[in-house]
Amino acid sequence: MRQETMKKEMLTSPLTTDSKPKGAVNVEGISMIFSRQGHSNQVLDSINLQIKPGELVCLLGPSGCGKSTLLNIIAGFVRPTAGYVMVDQKPVKKPGADRGFVFQQYSLLPWKTTFQNIEFGLKIKGVPKSEREDMVGEYLNLVGLAKYRNAYPSQLSGGMQQRASIVRALVNSPSVLLMDEPFAALDAQTRHMMQELLLTIWSTLKTTVIFVTHDIEEAIFLGDRIFVMGVQPGRIKADLEIPLTRPRHVDDMLTPEFTQLNRQVFELIREETLKSMEKG
Repeated sequence: MRQETMKKEMLTSPLTTDSKPKGAVNVEGISMIFSRQGHSNQVLDSINLQIKPGELVCLLGPSGCGKSTLLNIIAGFVRPTAGYVMVDQKPVKKPGADRGFVFQQYSLLPWKTTFQNIEFGLKIKGVPKSEREDMVGEYLNLVGLAKYRNAYPSQLSGGMQQRASIVRALVNSPSVLLMDEPFAALDAQTRHMMQELLLTIWSTLKTTVIFVTHDIEEAIFLGDRIFVMGVQPGRIKADLEIPLTRPRHVDDMLTPEFTQLNRQVFELIREETLKSMEKG
């Protein structure tokens, strides 16, 4: 019942927009080598990705394949050894307002309320108080947190904290939302609720989303496409289009089409996991 109420609030949100999708991402020849104490470890090898504006794509692969490293490079947190990233035809050299980031850990400031956490970036940018009030209020309605605007992170459940983290990234209107296993720490029921919530937000705002996960079902359920990554070094093994219709519901995971896709992706991941175990 609570989930259905949240959906109704979101569908009537004034943030619904008809603006054209933005956030084209081009990753060209990205390689990454880490050197420590005289030893070199190539984490990524010649990664090439072309992501269309408004797409929701998933980076999927076993642990150690470089998913998070690649996401950090796109975010501008890490500079690659070779290659480059372009967002809307602009080179990425450092973090920027055109890219929002959601971490696995909620990373909310514990001494600030939900509202204060979400408005923080707007305040730094010098957005007037009245505008901040309106913008943050709309986003709180979007994710069903309006009643908790004055609550502190310690008073929120894990799912609520992650909703606040997502909104904090989105309130600055990024072209691209980067998400690094944001639901991995949640219980199964809350995780499914958050997956559906993300799809509703995405369909409303049309923001490009790059979502890192090691969960096959999650990648199939969320993605327009899945980039399956190989290991040692990390590379793109397959670029799979997901032919499931939208909007999607968790019940879709029980369909024969979903099961077939799951089996197909599992075999790709299984090969890479075995390679990793043999080498590691």
